[in-house]
Amino acid sequence: MGEIIFWGIIRTAVLIVSLWFSQDYIEYKFWWTITIISIYAVVLHPAFIQYQLFLQKNKPVLEDSLCSICKHFDETAVLCSKYDEHPEKNYIPCNKIDWEPKN
Repeated sequence: MGEIIFWGIIRTAVLIVSLWFSQDYIEYKFWWTITIISIYAVVLHPAFIQYQLFLQKNKPVLEDSLCSICKHFDETAVLCSKYDEHPEKNYIPCNKIDWEPKN
């Protein structure tokens, strides 16, 4: 999930710089429209697609694993917070020893 945020920040920085330099070449009445469309096209839409791929990739862990019902599991990062490891479909970081149910 952090990778999505990181690349969103990088894309935003590059977009701000490029829009700043293109301000002299675009009429003011079109500049805001182009800015809004480019923010959606360059920052928001790719981040949404990456998030959907992240959910699809981690769907087996989020729905079918023992980790998903443990109190140490962070769903937003798909992370075992006790061991600071990412569980996978066939890998549980604690080997079912430190598993505790959510309240």
